[in-house]
Amino acid sequence: MGRGKVEMRRIENKISRQVTFAKRRNGLLKKAYELSLLCDAEVALIIFSGRGRLFEFSSSSCMYKTLERYRTCNSNSQEATPPLESEINYQEYLKLKTRVEFLQSSQRNILGEDLGPLSMKELDQIENQIDASLKHIRSKKNQVLLDQLFELKSKEQELQDENNDLRKKLQDTTSCCGENAVHMSWQDGGQCSSRVLHPEHDTSMQIGYPRAYMDQLNNRDHVACERPGGGSSAGWI
Repeated sequence: MGRGKVEMRRIENKISRQVTFAKRRNGLLKKAYELSLLCDAEVALIIFSGRGRLFEFSSSSCMYKTLERYRTCNSNSQEATPPLESEINYQEYLKLKTRVEFLQSSQRNILGEDLGPLSMKELDQIENQIDASLKHIRSKKNQVLLDQLFELKSKEQELQDENNDLRKKLQDTTSCCGENAVHMSWQDGGQCSSRVLHPEHDTSMQIGYPRAYMDQLNNRDHVACERPGGGSSAGWI
């Protein structure tokens, strides 16, 4: 069964339109590649999807070079007529637009997108560029970590110094309070402090008769023994 003829009009079904776009886009890119390879022609192909996504192919190493060549040839063909200001602005617009599209394409390639049309040399260049970027990022990351570590060590040292100062102030305050307490106890009365420090001298804490009373009794007994006729200490009392 033969293939039916496709009517050239916009496909209304969204899914069918996307499928047709993908198939024909790939076919067009393939044809452009074959034309550049078989005929040694410099081919540049730019496609924008309905959503504004860019697809491109360039037989040279850089799409921008091909577009610059086109702009130069187009300008040379119109050298006979003096360019107007609007035309100059339009050419500048095209130049900037081409540059932006090239940068966007390079960004997508770095992210791993649209790598199909690229040659082995271009893929190697992208790989080297990514490796260099990774080395720079790792170096910057390590530097940031070292700076943070140094800052934390500085804060730790400051906290340790502050802690040592507080500990020293606390020891000085405790020593000063002890000296003030001893000085106040001596002002209240030396006897009281003596009794506290030497409880063996405190007569109120002794058991039995007071020492002065016992000494008085012993003296009386000694006097009674020295008198003529003797006599007991009990009779003398």
